[in-house]
Amino acid sequence: MKNKITYFIFITSLIFTFVIFYKSLNKSNLYEPKSKIENIPEFKAKIFFENKELTSKQIFSQNKFYLLNIWASWCIPCRDEHSLLLNLSNYDQLEIIGLNYKDNLENAKKFLNELGNPYKKILLDNDGTKAIEWGAYGVPESFLIYQKKIVKKFVGPLNFDSIEEIKKLIK
Repeated sequence: MKNKITYFIFITSLIFTFVIFYKSLNKSNLYEPKSKIENIPEFKAKIFFENKELTSKQIFSQNKFYLLNIWASWCIPCRDEHSLLLNLSNYDQLEIIGLNYKDNLENAKKFLNELGNPYKKILLDNDGTKAIEWGAYGVPESFLIYQKKIVKKFVGPLNFDSIEEIKKLIK
């Protein structure tokens, strides 16, 4: 009798452990921030090539499409998407604004001299707080903006499909 009870407890605990492990397989342990920012955040930022500060109201003042691209010279995917940004900078309906993220100023200048500058303005984000205000997960990220509202967010490097989507949205 004692063996039957021990056997029953052993089997029950085995089944219980199996069920717990099986249930946990269906849960993702990846962290995804749930921030859904619709309006552009209000901020002040230093301009890359100038020693002056602008506000978000001054930067995004016109009634046109903007693409805010968060980038850094140390970011390999930023280098990969750069030629696409150069191509996109030829569109008159779109103004590309760069946000240089936690970067060395000299390295960023070398990056732009080597690959070209697709940005109308480049803002500095030395400590990363401005990217956080935008709800960015990392670099590169891009935000399509119209009338001070975020129309579309692109996490990761832009690719040919995202460029085509941007072109369709700005027409």
